[in-house]
Amino acid sequence: MERGELYITVPSVFRCPISMDIMKSPVSLCTGVTYDRSSIQLWLDSGHETCPATMQILPSKDFVPNLTLRRLINVWNQSSVRLSDPHFSPQPKVSLWIQTIEARKQGFLESLVKIVEFVSLSEHNRRFLVSFNGFVEVIVRTLNQECSEVRVLELIVTVLDLILVENGVREKLHKLVFNGNTECLIFFVSVLRKGDPKSKIEAIRVLESILLDNESRRIVAETPKLIPNLIDVLESQNDRDLKDTVLSLLILIAMNRTIKTQLVQLGLVKLLAATLSDQSAAVSTVEKSLKLLSMACTCSGDGRTAIREEPKCVTGIMERLMKVSKTAREDAVLVLWSMCFVFRDGRVQDKVVRNNGITKLLLVMQSEGEGNVRKMSGDLVKVLRVGSKMNGGDFGGALGRYETNTTHIMPC
Repeated sequence: MERGELYITVPSVFRCPISMDIMKSPVSLCTGVTYDRSSIQLWLDSGHETCPATMQILPSKDFVPNLTLRRLINVWNQSSVRLSDPHFSPQPKVSLWIQTIEARKQGFLESLVKIVEFVSLSEHNRRFLVSFNGFVEVIVRTLNQECSEVRVLELIVTVLDLILVENGVREKLHKLVFNGNTECLIFFVSVLRKGDPKSKIEAIRVLESILLDNESRRIVAETPKLIPNLIDVLESQNDRDLKDTVLSLLILIAMNRTIKTQLVQLGLVKLLAATLSDQSAAVSTVEKSLKLLSMACTCSGDGRTAIREEPKCVTGIMERLMKVSKTAREDAVLVLWSMCFVFRDGRVQDKVVRNNGITKLLLVMQSEGEGNVRKMSGDLVKVLRVGSKMNGGDFGGALGRYETNTTHIMPC
């Protein structure tokens, strides 16, 4: 394939889902799907009541122009005319952009914008840029330079996020950042503090992608003000994707007792409990919340205290127990086992019993088969049954004959 041909692949998002042609006037339905105006108008005029791509019934047939996509298509169209010329190569333009960025000359911001547009157009452009000698190194060095303009930082994390999928990029970024350039990590904190939700997600994804070993996780966790800003994002932002991304990063960097204690002291348990109580929360967000709770209760006395004192926490765990994946259920049972069986917390035991905990744990035992979850559930049923009898309950019969092994999991 000729070099010029590599850069005229039509991005799929530019094609109308109906005609499969490049859209001239993209418009979006209430379902969020974008079509070329002429194609969707013909579809609707033909009497259809659904969105062609999703087949959802349309509560409204109104559509709105997708001006951002239209601008990107126009930019691509202008570029593709030049790129179709066999004598054209993007190398001079890309080289000029990179030189301008590295030297921070006039046009620095505009060059970053051009880079973002270029890599957004197609995977071939991303591969070309990644293979361009010195490009990734220049971007990382740019982060090391004194920079207070949030727009610049947002563009840089967007570029890095876009190229992460290319082979070898994560490893290269890891090496560049952790072999003497860790100062650049503070600028990711700046994006978390001042950036828009999209940029915050990109910054977190970039950080998460370069955590390839325990040492890099420790360094990131100890970056000044990173953890407080992550907690602040969880508390102040309503964006579901953003919260889910923050939880993913926290799971990776909460690798020792000190970090977990810091998270608890900053109010993480209260935020996780609120997530468990939120019926609109995504399943993945709920499951990550359970994972973090299990990490907090098994390695932190502060964590166990926070779980006991937070009214919504145990109630939320019991509500979610049978509605999550097997792995998340193990995290939930581990929290209960640690609190009720290992540390014999009477207040938590009472909350579990009041939330129909014994019945739910019996269901867990029936569904799990052999393994740690069944053993922990058995331990819990035994200790809760004793507490329930003391309060007038009666869960005798076969439960009285249940034998458990209490040494299979111990808190660290």
